[in-house]
Amino acid sequence: MIELGKWQTLTIARLVSFGAFLGEPGGEEILLPASQLPQGAKAGDELRVFVYKDSEDRPIATAKTPRLCLHEVGLLTVKQTGKIGAFLDWGLDKDLFLPFHEQRGTGVKPGNEVLVAVYLDKSSRLCATMNVYPYLDTDSPYHTGDMVRGRIYETSGNFGVFVAVDDRYSALIPKKEAVRKLEIGETVSARVTGVRPDGKLNLSIRQEAYLQIDADAERILAALNENDGVLPFTDKADPDFLRSRMQMSKNEFKRAVGRLLKEGRIRIEKERIVLLAKSDGEIGA
Repeated sequence: MIELGKWQTLTIARLVSFGAFLGEPGGEEILLPASQLPQGAKAGDELRVFVYKDSEDRPIATAKTPRLCLHEVGLLTVKQTGKIGAFLDWGLDKDLFLPFHEQRGTGVKPGNEVLVAVYLDKSSRLCATMNVYPYLDTDSPYHTGDMVRGRIYETSGNFGVFVAVDDRYSALIPKKEAVRKLEIGETVSARVTGVRPDGKLNLSIRQEAYLQIDADAERILAALNENDGVLPFTDKADPDFLRSRMQMSKNEFKRAVGRLLKEGRIRIEKERIVLLAKSDGEIGA
């Protein structure tokens, strides 16, 4: 059986002037163009080929190596865009089509690299999708506490930020850990906070709490110094506001404020935080 999007070993059934038909005599056959035939090839020889569709939507074989096969995930370069979608360079004579409804984010522009998977559409055509979630692996070698790098491929107001670690493994930055805006296509360094029973990773872009509190306290001090020693809000502010303004969760902000308060570096008033002067009259951290 000849399958689209896969490497297969097929037999030369017959030779013609413009190539060779591969398959079984009297059965399903597919053309391998003459330019792809190895020298001296003859009927009965077995050839390893990749099967896709040509510009006229006919199945065709090639000896060229595509950058991605069916259901594989990887980075491909955008060659051109149009109203119905984009075309990606995947190493074959015919570019891979990325339909508009399968695109995510704003980075689908000529010359950009996009993370995609290859799938068969309803018309049995090989296409690309940026919804790579169903195609990512869940057998990563990583454990809790490991540092990883991943690429953002989807964001959700309910769940958080979806990440392809090493452009291969399925991972999530939960909503509470996404303390700053993350864009589709952006690469991040993150810490594995857990491995779920299904093998998917939970990530955080924050350091462990005992390290992060120092960085958060310094961020607050820097913001105070940039605003004449006053922040016009306290740790009672709305969580979304703190996440946007300070790139911290509400709990992280409260912990860091508590640290600075205990050290005598700030004063909390009704609706603001004030930086205290040092004993020599100098303001700052």
